Amino acid sequence: QVQLVESGGGLVQAGGSLRLSCAASGRTFSGYNMAWFRQAPGKEREFVAVTTPSGGTTSYVDFVKGRFTISRDNAKNTVLLQMNSLKPEDTAVYYCAAGPRFTRTEYGYDYWGQGTQVTVSS
Repeated sequence: QVQLVESGGGLVQAGGSLRLSCAASGRTFSGYNMAWFRQAPGKEREFVAVTTPSGGTTSYVDFVKGRFTISRDNAKNTVLLQMNSLKPEDTAVYYCAAGPRFTRTEYGYDYWGQGTQVTVSS
């Protein structure tokens, strides 16, 4: 079992930045691919970013490329999502997830955090 807890969400103005953090405990954190997903009101959960167990490879969905950065610190059992140049359309609940494969599908992840709200005002 892996427990994931997100933090760092909040209210920011368009163009601002937030840094989300996901703290993990339980099974060996360094053995999992870690991803961020988000879900806006009335919409399905969508992929945002993923990183390999070592953190050496990352992948992003097009709408965040150049603005968001996923990283991890295995010594601290954390994964981060640095979000810059935020837009109102980035408003959503952001979730971190852990899974055995480097994938963009939510069904590839076994463990999920509770989510943290990000609201971007115009």
